[in-house]
Amino acid sequence: MFVSIATKPGEPDRENEDFFAATSNVAVLLDGAAAPIDAENGCSHGVAWFVQHLGVRCLEAAIDSTNTLPDVLRSAIMQVSASHAHSCDLSAGSPSSSAIILREQGDRLEYLVLADSVLVARGQAGTRAITDDRGTVLADQYSPLLAVVGESGKTHDVALKTYAQMMSEHRNSPGGFWVANTDPDVAGHALTGVLGREDAQIVALLTDGASRPVDRFDLLSWDYAIEELAAGGPKQWLRRVRRAEQEDPFAERWPRTNVHDDATAAIVLPEWV
Repeated sequence: MFVSIATKPGEPDRENEDFFAATSNVAVLLDGAAAPIDAENGCSHGVAWFVQHLGVRCLEAAIDSTNTLPDVLRSAIMQVSASHAHSCDLSAGSPSSSAIILREQGDRLEYLVLADSVLVARGQAGTRAITDDRGTVLADQYSPLLAVVGESGKTHDVALKTYAQMMSEHRNSPGGFWVANTDPDVAGHALTGVLGREDAQIVALLTDGASRPVDRFDLLSWDYAIEELAAGGPKQWLRRVRRAEQEDPFAERWPRTNVHDDATAAIVLPEWV
């Protein structure tokens, strides 16, 4: 597979907590998240550390084609947890992450999607966006809490804490949404499937910070988005994302927890293209 990628941190002075890596037939995209505000967090490592270690473990395990993609994610979570269980109290909480794993096997692409990153595939029958939107539905339900004020573009602390608390009650629980953290069983809740030659002439992998113009801001369709990604590339796409965010600098038109988010976009062309 041929891969092109661009990534930008939400703020220039803050570490990027997205992760992307690829081999000749595997691509892994993660979007890290810190523990909720005021929640217990027994991990002394940062979000970037977590996604880097989890991403590398996913990539290593996915290279072995005998491993199913849920088993890949399950194994990676177990390995990362074991690597810092001696120094951190993981029962008290840890960073978490969304996940996309894409693996080319002959004339098909296997995929796994957990949480709100988006896999977009364009084929002969059109464009298909695959995302686990259970968390997004809940976020939309609670988004009125996110009243952003002032030139700093910062959400009121009380509102943000309330929002985080409401979301945390649904995280990794039945009827809620699922993210990768310390529990390997969340891998069983991921969306999985196969894309054939006719389904995937070009594939895009986007963290939720990069998918905003479509699924958060409703500025364009996935058909148009994949065309623009193919024509201009991931770097140009991220410029579009930032322009859209800058048109709503206080998050009044599109309520969100941060005006600018870490954003990563990757284009994958399968070997058969």
